[in-house]
Amino acid sequence: MSGPDPGDHDETDGPDDDSSDGSDRFGDPNSPADRRDSDADSRRADSGDPGTDDRFRADGTDSSGPSTTDGSPGGTRSANASTRDDQVTIEDDGVVRWFLRSEDETVVFVRDIVSSIAIVAVIGLLLFAVSGVWPPLVAVESGSMEPNMQRGDLIFVVDDDRFVGDDPVEGTGVVPLERGEESGDESFGQPGDVIIFKPAGTDRTPIIHRAHFWVEQGEDWVERADQDVVGRVTCEDVHTCPAEHAGFITKGDDNDGYDQYGGANTDVVKPEWITGKATFRIPWLGHIRLFFDDLLGGMVLPPGSMQSIAGLESAAGLFGPAGIAGVGTVAAAGGYRSRD
Repeated sequence: MSGPDPGDHDETDGPDDDSSDGSDRFGDPNSPADRRDSDADSRRADSGDPGTDDRFRADGTDSSGPSTTDGSPGGTRSANASTRDDQVTIEDDGVVRWFLRSEDETVVFVRDIVSSIAIVAVIGLLLFAVSGVWPPLVAVESGSMEPNMQRGDLIFVVDDDRFVGDDPVEGTGVVPLERGEESGDESFGQPGDVIIFKPAGTDRTPIIHRAHFWVEQGEDWVERADQDVVGRVTCEDVHTCPAEHAGFITKGDDNDGYDQYGGANTDVVKPEWITGKATFRIPWLGHIRLFFDDLLGGMVLPPGSMQSIAGLESAAGLFGPAGIAGVGTVAAAGGYRSRD
C-alpha cells in the first residue's frame, strides 16, 4: 500500500485557496464600503450624471452649477439683478420710472406730497360727481341753524335738482317747510329743505338757511307767514313786502325772524340765487377749515378782501399742505355761512 499522494492533496486544496484569494482581491459586496459605493453609483444613475462623487455636495446640490449666494441656483444672478434695479437712473429708465422707483429722500418726500394731492383731487372729483356743485363740502360759521347744525359742522351740498323730495316747488328741486309739513319730507330735523343762497343775489358771503314757503310776485307774504314769527308786523312794515318777484322766504332754525325781515338783509330768494342744497353734516370736522381760515386769513388775504371771501369754505382745506395752500383762494374754495 502506498501513502497519500502529496500532489493529489495540493489539487484538492487548490480551489479553496483560490476562493480565499478571490475574496480578498474583489472584496465582500456586503461590506459597508462597498454599499456606500453602490449607493453613490445609484444616485448618479438616477440623476443621469456620469460625473464623479465630488460633483455632489454634502447637501445634495450640484457643485458644477452656477455659484450662488443663497444656496440655490441662480442666486447670484438674482442678487445682481436686484442691485441693478435699486440703481434706477433717469438715463437708463426715464423720468417717470425714476421718479416712481427712486429711493432718494428728496424724491420720496416729493412723491408723498404728490400722492397726497392726487388722493385729495380724486376724492374731490368723486364728491363733485355726486353733488354737482363745487365745493361739495362747506363749513358752518355760526349758530343760526342750531340745534340741527352746529358751528364747525361740515355740510355736504348738492345741486338743488338732485335728491329731490316729495312735492317740490315747480321749476326747482326745493321742498319748502310749508309743503314738507304736508308731505312728511324732512331735512336736518325739520320739514323742508335747507338751501344755500346768495343774499339779494350779490357776491356777499352766501347763507345756509331753511326755505319756509314760496311766494308769488306782488304777494303779501307777511300775511301768509307764521304769526308766532312776525307777531303784529304787517306788510307795510316790511320793505320786502309785497314781494317784488317770486321766490322763497327763508329763516335760520335758531333765529327769531325771517331773513327777509331781519338781520340777513336779503330780499325774497329767487331760484337762480340758490347755489346748493344741504344733505347731511359731519360734526366738528369743519373746525379744521375754520381754524386755518382764522390763522392764515389775515396773512394770505390782501386788505379789504376779507368781507367778500371770509366765508369761503373749502373741502381742500381739510387735507394736508394742499388744503393749507388753498386757504383764502377763490379757485380752490367757495362756501357758505349760516347767518345769525
